[in-house]
Amino acid sequence: MNTALLPMFAGVPLAVAGLLAVITPRGWLRTALFLGPSALGLAASSYLLWLTRDGEVYSHNVALWADGISIPFVVDTFSALMLWTTALLVLVCSGFAVAVRDHMQPFFPALVLVLYAGVSGALLTGDLFNLFVFIEVMLLPSYGLLAMLGALGRLRAGRIYVTVNLLTSTIFLAGVALVYGAAGTVHIGELAGQASESPMVAVGMGVIILALSIKAAVVPVHGWLARTYPRASPAVTALFSGLHTKVAIYAIYRLYAMVFDGDSTYLWIGIVAFCATMLIGVMGAVGEDTTRSILVFHMISQIGYILLGVALFTEIGLMAGIFYLIHHMIVKASLFLSTGAIEHTHGTGALDRLGGIAKREPLLGLVFMGAALSLAGLPPFSGFVAKLTLVIGAVDAQQWAAAIIMIVVSLITLMSMLKIWGGVFWGKAPDTDAVHEPSDESGSVATAVAPPKIRAGLLLPGLILTATTLCIGLGAQVLLSLSAEAAQGLLDTSAYIEAVLG
Repeated sequence: MNTALLPMFAGVPLAVAGLLAVITPRGWLRTALFLGPSALGLAASSYLLWLTRDGEVYSHNVALWADGISIPFVVDTFSALMLWTTALLVLVCSGFAVAVRDHMQPFFPALVLVLYAGVSGALLTGDLFNLFVFIEVMLLPSYGLLAMLGALGRLRAGRIYVTVNLLTSTIFLAGVALVYGAAGTVHIGELAGQASESPMVAVGMGVIILALSIKAAVVPVHGWLARTYPRASPAVTALFSGLHTKVAIYAIYRLYAMVFDGDSTYLWIGIVAFCATMLIGVMGAVGEDTTRSILVFHMISQIGYILLGVALFTEIGLMAGIFYLIHHMIVKASLFLSTGAIEHTHGTGALDRLGGIAKREPLLGLVFMGAALSLAGLPPFSGFVAKLTLVIGAVDAQQWAAAIIMIVVSLITLMSMLKIWGGVFWGKAPDTDAVHEPSDESGSVATAVAPPKIRAGLLLPGLILTATTLCIGLGAQVLLSLSAEAAQGLLDTSAYIEAVLG
C-alpha cells in the first residue's frame, strides 16, 4: 500500500471545500462536488478495511519529515472501521441535505466537507497535538452549521455550543502541554505505557480524557448536548450525532489503551460514570415531548454503553464496545433522518401535533421502527448483538451491576421509542386546516386538506441506514470479527508502536 495516500483522507475534502467556497457552482456540479469526497472516502476506507482486517498497521509521516516534526498518519483495523462508517454517514446525511436543498445555502457544502476532513484527520493522526488541531478543524465549521439552519433558538444554542467547546479545547490543550512537559513528546507511539511510569504524564492524560469526556457528553457534563443538538437542522443533527461525540469516544479508547496500557487502577471511575450516563440519559428521554429531544437524550444514554467497553478493558468488552460504536453511529443517524423527513414535511416534531403517519407512509414507519428496535436492542438488528455482547462482557468481568443497568435501560429505551411511535406514527392524524370552496346553496363548503406526502428523496437516507443495521445484525460475524481484531490491537499495541516508530 502507498501510505502517502493516507493524508488524502483529510486533504481531498479540504481541497474540494476550498474550491466550493471560491467558485460556488450551481446545479449538478455543486451536488457532485459536495457528494464526491465522501463517496471516494467510502471506497478508499473499504480498501483500508480490507488491508487491515488481519491486524496490519500502516503509517506515514507527512512529507517524510522525522518523528516529532511531521504529522503522523496511522491506520489500523479500528481507525479503518471508523473511517468507513464516517464516510457512509457523511454521504447519506449529505444526500438528505441535497433532498431538502440545504446544500444550496452559501458555504453549506464547504462547511460539511471541512467537518469531514477534521474527523478523518482526528481518526488517523498519531500525535496528541495534531489530534487537538484536527478536532478544532472539525469544530470550527460546526459553529456555522449550527447557526446557519435549524429551529428557533439556534443562535442561543450556538452560543452554548461555542462556549462549552472553547472551554473544553482549552482544557485539552492544557493536558497536551502537561504531557509534553513531563515526557518531552506528544507522539502517541512514544508515549505508550508512560502513564504508569510517570505520574505527571498520567495527570496530563487524565486532563485530556476529561476534555474528551466533555466532548463525548458523559454525565455529569452532558447538558450542553441536550440544549444544542435539537436546535440544528435535521441533516446537521444527524451528522453531528454520528461524528462529534464519536471522535471523542474513539480518542478515549485509543489513548487509554496506548498511554495507560489499560491500567485497571482507574477503570472503576469509568464504570461509575458510564453507568450513570446510561441511566440519566434514558430518564431524560422519558420526560421529553418532541422526537429530536427524545433521540438526543437517548444518544447520551447510548454513549454510556459504548464507553463501558473501554471501562471493562477486556477482549470481549473492547470488542463489544467497538461493535456498539459502529452500530450506534448508523442507527442514531437513521432515526434523526427519519424524524427529520417528518419535520421537514409537516413543520414540527412535537408528539401532540403528529399522528397516523404509519398509515399514510408505511415505508417510513418500517424504516423508523427498524432503527428504533435496533436502538432498543431487539433481534434481528445490530443493536441486539451489540447489547448482548456487552452484557456478556460485563458478566465476564463480574460487573453485575453494570449488566443489570444495561438491561433495565434497554427496557426504558424501548418504552420511550414506543412513545414516539404512539405519538407520531400510530393513532389518529391531527385535525387539518380546511379550505373553503364555493357552493351554490351556502356560498362555501369546507373541504379538509390532505396531509402532505413525504418525498422519496427524504425516505431514502434513513432507509439505507436502517437496511445497514439489519444487514449487520443478520451477518454480525463480519463486524464482530473486525471488532475483535480492533480490540486485539488495543490490548496489544506492539504492532501500532512498531509501525509508527519503525
